[in-house]
Amino acid sequence: MKPAGSIGITSASLWLPEKRASAADAVAHRGLRRRDARGLGHETLPESDGTAPPEMAVLAARDALGAAGIGPERLHALGHAWMYYQGHDLWSPAHYIARELGAHRALPFGIQQVCNGGAVAAELMAAYLAGPAPSAADRPKWALVTTADRFASPGFDRWTSDYGVAYGDGATALLLHSPAGPGDALVLRSVATIAAPELEGMHRGADPFAAAPHSHRPRVDMRATKRAYLREHGDRDFSDTNGRIIREVMARALDDAGVNADDPRLRTVVLPRFGTKVLNENWIPVISERTRAKIENFGQCTGHLGAGDAAANIAELLRGDRLAPSEMALVFSAGAGFTWSCLVVEAVGRPARHSGGPAGNTHCFAPRNGGK
Repeated sequence: MKPAGSIGITSASLWLPEKRASAADAVAHRGLRRRDARGLGHETLPESDGTAPPEMAVLAARDALGAAGIGPERLHALGHAWMYYQGHDLWSPAHYIARELGAHRALPFGIQQVCNGGAVAAELMAAYLAGPAPSAADRPKWALVTTADRFASPGFDRWTSDYGVAYGDGATALLLHSPAGPGDALVLRSVATIAAPELEGMHRGADPFAAAPHSHRPRVDMRATKRAYLREHGDRDFSDTNGRIIREVMARALDDAGVNADDPRLRTVVLPRFGTKVLNENWIPVISERTRAKIENFGQCTGHLGAGDAAANIAELLRGDRLAPSEMALVFSAGAGFTWSCLVVEAVGRPARHSGGPAGNTHCFAPRNGGK
């Protein structure tokens, strides 16, 4: 999708808890095999010490708004994406976040597309912003994308509930703006998303439909469902499809942005925050066939952030001051279903190094005087 209007990313925030879960402890006490720990590549992961996911999302959102100097009353929409349990059984976390922020004019959206939810939320909010404003007074338009997940016991084991992926707790926020302006840190040039619903069975396995959560097992066990799928289909279907769609989604995103894969302005390719072995075997070889841009893995200290990988990676691009004006990055995301996304972002100004939040657990980045 090439946005119908120019979409700016004014600020980006990554909120992480201070507590850390140790891989060594998981090997010693939680059944994580040493070779699997080496394949994951994380020494520690962020672990919430009781803060619920929507509460983390509020903290990230406040930082993103504060860094940009934008009040919550100016938001037109708020899209919240998540992967795992948000703290209540039947409830809208998006409305809670809007209420806590004081975003009473914003239309809250809940976006539940598992690990790819943050990327799709950005795509949907960009499409919303590109639509007509109710009146001239409603220009410019603002939208906030938040994500948050907490992979807590006993229902989830961050180290062993999945193959090749370990899960960290945290929240993200992206402040989007239309039309893009000189106060924005980045411009969203395009977003491409491709689905392969024929693979949905990898997270369903052979289990019958149940009447309530955890009816089949006391904790989430994606390994069990994937084993059942692979017994029937083998692993070639997923491996071939993954490689094909990475190529397709990358080509589509670049084409929509009007950029060639060998364009010297394409500086960086940012990977999903999966385990090191998965990235080295299934992602990096495919991407390096198509571009000489530097391939970055920002997830070694966080692990997979559920729905938040894409937004966290955009925040990291800003924190590291990694793009000069007019340089671009590809930001990949993928999740169960399966769905893959690729975002093309272009730098338009130099971001501030840090703004707002307590040191040590809030990483919030925006351009100087952004949005004012």
